[in-house]
Amino acid sequence: MKTLLIPFVALASLGAAPAPKPALAPSEIVAAAPASDWIAIAPADMLVMTLANGKQAVIQLMPPPFSQGWIGNIRKLAAAHWWDGLSINRVQDNYVVQWGDANEKKALPAGLVSVGEGEYSSAKSDVLKLSSLPIESNKGQQPLHSVDEIIKEVTADWAKAYKKSGLAAYGDSDAYSDVTGILKGWPVALDDENIWPVHCYSMVGVGRNLSPDTGSGAELYTVIGHAPRHLDRNIAVVGRVISGIENLSSLPRGTGALGFYEKAEERVGIISIRLASELPTADQPRFEYLSTDSKSFATYADARANRRDAFFNVPAGGADICNIPVPVRKKP
Repeated sequence: MKTLLIPFVALASLGAAPAPKPALAPSEIVAAAPASDWIAIAPADMLVMTLANGKQAVIQLMPPPFSQGWIGNIRKLAAAHWWDGLSINRVQDNYVVQWGDANEKKALPAGLVSVGEGEYSSAKSDVLKLSSLPIESNKGQQPLHSVDEIIKEVTADWAKAYKKSGLAAYGDSDAYSDVTGILKGWPVALDDENIWPVHCYSMVGVGRNLSPDTGSGAELYTVIGHAPRHLDRNIAVVGRVISGIENLSSLPRGTGALGFYEKAEERVGIISIRLASELPTADQPRFEYLSTDSKSFATYADARANRRDAFFNVPAGGADICNIPVPVRKKP
């Protein structure tokens, strides 16, 4: 039997097809993305928060057309060094970290504007202005002229990653909007009349009082829990933490209502918040994000929705918009 078995095994191995390459995990796809697929973030679009405990966080500000009234205020507040000496005042588990003036007594710098509630989203007339702005999914094509066209373009971008359903069908399952996608590297939601940024993990928003107050930008928070999408279009989204979110999410939880600290000594002090462009060149952070118009991102997004790497047995077949975070890395 042994003399017959040996040649049989040899013949079987000669005819065997080569083993398929193991599927890559999303992190491996991102790591393999070529340098040309990465877009640098300008220092003028980043805030550097330095805390009294020695930790830092870097915030990327939202690009046009979203929330620009508040972002203009935030730039003025940073230029005036207004946050220096203030504190983190609220850490609510599975929700937000919030900072600003705990006593609400510090005078605001001159020149801040009051922003209307209509600016929480961009209306159809504002979306038309996008025709003069670079839209990653619209490279090399004609300018956009209608909401339908912009939805089509965002859909086309995501269809690369979702070959079976595309963004339109994917968006139909979103509980908060008609369509979701990524515009210029940011997660957004759309309907027939509006387009707005969404509250995903690490997004930064503007604290406010009851309507009609919309907040000045002096009181800010970042999401440290499950995406609170119910806040979309009710509060201004102005950016996202791209580095150091762990230095905020790991802070002790406040024991007061809504996670506010009940004692002043519990608050974490803020040494400074500066626009990165204001810092010495050697101290400026350098980050870049993976272009959402790139083949690498399409492959990455597909892998996030359908995990095929060794650990997973059943691909999910889809992903929530907040479960496909745009990769950001330090610039090599």
